[in-house]
Amino acid sequence: MRKRANQARENRHSREREAKARSEDDLDELLEQNEAPLLLILDCVQDPNNLGAILRTADGAGVHAVIAPKDKSVGLTDTVRRVSVGASESVPFVKVTNLARTMRKLKDLGIWIVGTSDKATQSLYETDFKGPVALVMGREGEGMRQLTEAECDFLISFPMRGSVECLNVSVATGVCLYEAVRQRLG
Repeated sequence: MRKRANQARENRHSREREAKARSEDDLDELLEQNEAPLLLILDCVQDPNNLGAILRTADGAGVHAVIAPKDKSVGLTDTVRRVSVGASESVPFVKVTNLARTMRKLKDLGIWIVGTSDKATQSLYETDFKGPVALVMGREGEGMRQLTEAECDFLISFPMRGSVECLNVSVATGVCLYEAVRQRLG
């Protein structure tokens, strides 16, 4: 009995080590490994179920890193790990102190910053995702913060044909990422 309890504790600690948020310094290393990175920036996503689903989709789409601010965002909790079904261990999750500063740094490195917004004048399907790009998704209910939106190179939207105004952030992320995948596969 004691042996099983020790094994369970050891497995839990192992998962905690594997699913640990990376630092801003790790982002430089991740970017050096990819000529045309596909990044995902989450602006204050707070629901662990959403983050878990987003990580799972990001893994499936081949996202090179998911970036989120340290404050006002959910971290890699047990719920996130469970919902992500292993993706929290395989997709680099980078927590940054200043999201706007990180976005400026990415732009300086030649990465296009594409934000999703109701204010967009360009459609998701008119957007070129083939090169180095970071897709920005806003928080639940409110979308991107004003400063985050201002740092985007351009804003995109996708057609909404029904009576609801917007999609859940995890669903919207999936729609956008798989359009990028479609384009990148040719």
